[in-house]
Amino acid sequence: MTDVGVRRLRHLVLHGADRVGTATPAGRDRAVDALRAAAVLGVVLGHWLVTALVSDGSALRTASPLKDMPWLTPVSWLLQTLAVFFLVGGHVATRGYAAARARGVPYHRWLTGRLTRLFKPVAAVLGLWTVAGCALLLSGAEFGTVRTLVKLALSPLWFLVVFAVLTAATPLLTRLNPLWPLAVVLHVDLVRFGLGGPAWLGWVNVVAGWTVPYTLGAAWTRGELEGRRAGWVLLGCGAAATAVLVVFAGYPASMVGVPGEGMSNLDPPSLAVVTFGLAQCGLALLLRERLRRAMRRPVAWAAVALVNLSAMTLFLWHQTALMATTATGLLAGRLPGLHTRPDGLDWVGVRLLWFPVFALALAVCCAAFRSFERAGDPGRRSRVVRAHRPSGRGTAAKARHV
Repeated sequence: MTDVGVRRLRHLVLHGADRVGTATPAGRDRAVDALRAAAVLGVVLGHWLVTALVSDGSALRTASPLKDMPWLTPVSWLLQTLAVFFLVGGHVATRGYAAARARGVPYHRWLTGRLTRLFKPVAAVLGLWTVAGCALLLSGAEFGTVRTLVKLALSPLWFLVVFAVLTAATPLLTRLNPLWPLAVVLHVDLVRFGLGGPAWLGWVNVVAGWTVPYTLGAAWTRGELEGRRAGWVLLGCGAAATAVLVVFAGYPASMVGVPGEGMSNLDPPSLAVVTFGLAQCGLALLLRERLRRAMRRPVAWAAVALVNLSAMTLFLWHQTALMATTATGLLAGRLPGLHTRPDGLDWVGVRLLWFPVFALALAVCCAAFRSFERAGDPGRRSRVVRAHRPSGRGTAAKARHV
């Protein structure tokens, strides 16, 4: 690209970023959007790195580099960001519910609006994979391969179910102390691992475990976490408790599931992943002021706004983008970093080179299915930025919140 082309591209980027900044409501807390964007991208990049589809003859099976390379475990500490997502979700939901009550909006209307926006984009994912799964089976694909693909594609939906339950319970959780659900997780694990209780009891933690950061978000709304002391207490106590559980109580160091391991911190959530989430939430709270300052930069804010405007699409389709790339790559044979066993540092290096291809496939999915996310947002008053459109006479302008 010539110097003139670079300058023109730079001008277009800066101009677009300035327009996004101008369209952003003045009172918006951009740190909240930055944390949500970081949480979504953490999930996406984490799955792309630790989820491998290995070609085994005519079949595909899942594998994880964490099994053969345990030194990669710290990556799971960086990219397992669900606690931050629930923290932000709890903050936004409780704040939105309070605003709805102040406007006289009844609970059922508020909840219907939120759940509609949450689940409408799911219809596209379910529809496409229902058709794709049936087509693969009819074409003679191995059942195990189809099951693996469909399971990976639909695995993000468990999060939406839990998030929907917590959203529906927002009026009850608005003032709930996070220590209560934390105590539930503690006692469930004590019964499971200390007293030999039934394994199914762990599924109680699917709701209780994520209620902890969600109620921390409610405490944020109440103004109880504004000081830096709260962030340091959560970070220090959460990190210390996690270290004790891993070193002395036998919990896995990885904060994501590893195929072949007898115990997972995430499936179902364990006490260790919840205390680790407390540390993550503490760090997120400590970073709020820095993020607010960083989001004053037009390009940085435009990037964060773009992620937030497509957050559901990115979350729902990132596994499909991974599998589409993997399946297409099979036409060229077993490609390193894509179909080969993740058992060495060379695999990690090549895998990172595939990330731009995954991102391109995800961009295609966003272009195709972003309308479903917008369709779930009819008449919504405020999301990230206002889109200004001229009126029919060309003089007045309407502001639509998106």
